[in-house]
Amino acid sequence: MTDSLFFDTDCLSAFLWVGNESLLVKLYPGRIIIPKPVYDELSYPGVTHLKARFDTLLSSGQASLESILADSEAYLLYYQLAYEPNAGNKIIGKGEAASIALAKSSGGILASNNLRDISVYVEKFSLRLMTTGDILIQALEGGYINESQGNTIWASMLAKRRKLGSASFTDYIRSKKNDI
Repeated sequence: MTDSLFFDTDCLSAFLWVGNESLLVKLYPGRIIIPKPVYDELSYPGVTHLKARFDTLLSSGQASLESILADSEAYLLYYQLAYEPNAGNKIIGKGEAASIALAKSSGGILASNNLRDISVYVEKFSLRLMTTGDILIQALEGGYINESQGNTIWASMLAKRRKLGSASFTDYIRSKKNDI
């Protein structure tokens, strides 16, 4: 699989908060992309240390930043999702909207944990989705971490108030096996 991953703020920051962005680099070399609105969210006061961590990835060429061009298919979708949703849909965050728009327009993969806000669009646009848990499972399967290390990373992410959907990495693995 060589498709780009378009990270929203929540999924990317889960790894930045706990200093494990190196897992992303190992798993997805040259495929880590964040939309400009996500970068802007990393610039908010109080989380600029996360932006600094991501800037290191950018300056080393391990990740890239992508703007949404005006009058593009991606921009029209971004604007709809972030500002003027169709009847019955709610406005979603600019980072999520940009990640969805770019993933859809480029055939890439959406990396997000915000399932409550994005699930309707993932289904509507038939997007491929990766969550933090899915990424950690790939790290486990790739031999970059073991289950114990995954549980430590998971606990650290939960301590930083990341919403991951399970109490532990082990619980997440079990839930995925039950889905099969």
